[in-house]
Amino acid sequence: MGNDISDFLASRAASAERPLMGVTVLVVEDSRFACEAMRLLCLRSGARIRRADCLRSAHRHLQTYRPAVVIVDLGLPDGSGADLIAELAALPGRSTVILGCSGGSDGEAAALAAGADGFFAKPVESLAAFQNLILGALPPDLRPEGLHAVPDAIVRPDQLALRDDLTQVAEVLGAAPDGAAIDYISHFLAGIALGAHDQALREAAGSLARAQRAGTGTGPGLARVAAMVRVRLAQGAAF
Repeated sequence: MGNDISDFLASRAASAERPLMGVTVLVVEDSRFACEAMRLLCLRSGARIRRADCLRSAHRHLQTYRPAVVIVDLGLPDGSGADLIAELAALPGRSTVILGCSGGSDGEAAALAAGADGFFAKPVESLAAFQNLILGALPPDLRPEGLHAVPDAIVRPDQLALRDDLTQVAEVLGAAPDGAAIDYISHFLAGIALGAHDQALREAAGSLARAQRAGTGTGPGLARVAAMVRVRLAQGAAF
């Protein structure tokens, strides 16, 4: 098993501009748009990134690599990210930093209760916030010394990644989703909307989720969401 923490210790290229040089970050995230933001943040910070889009893929990565940092989205297509956080937190002698990520109002409490070392509230787009949370969570002997805070910057993911996410949503909506699929797609779509700063789409996803939980009928909510997704795809997801 590769040990990326050893790689970090061996690296001497960390700087104020690239304070995470040598660190490998595994991002467990199903949204391509959200993961593209993470990729840009890692690139600007000097970190290397690996991506898993579900729990199964994350487990395959973790059988081979030992990343210094694992960032886990709580809503994944094959289960809860909180379960993966709890699993990693329970490993004996673990040295990996575990960070939760979600756009839900209860996400931070759930991640920390599962054993996460910290939490990112979506959208994750601030370079300073990204670096500060990771550096603060690393063990003292792994933190670069003598580095100062970098000027803040906001990353803007490629709109093609957003289009990929919306296309995935459209495919699920076109397949007459059942209750479990509606739960997932409403959460997934709300996360996309957060990252894209699309308040109308976020409200529509939230309304669909509430109707699903209340059992009041999801037909109108599904139709509304589907129409909004079609419009955004026709616009090239530039909203």
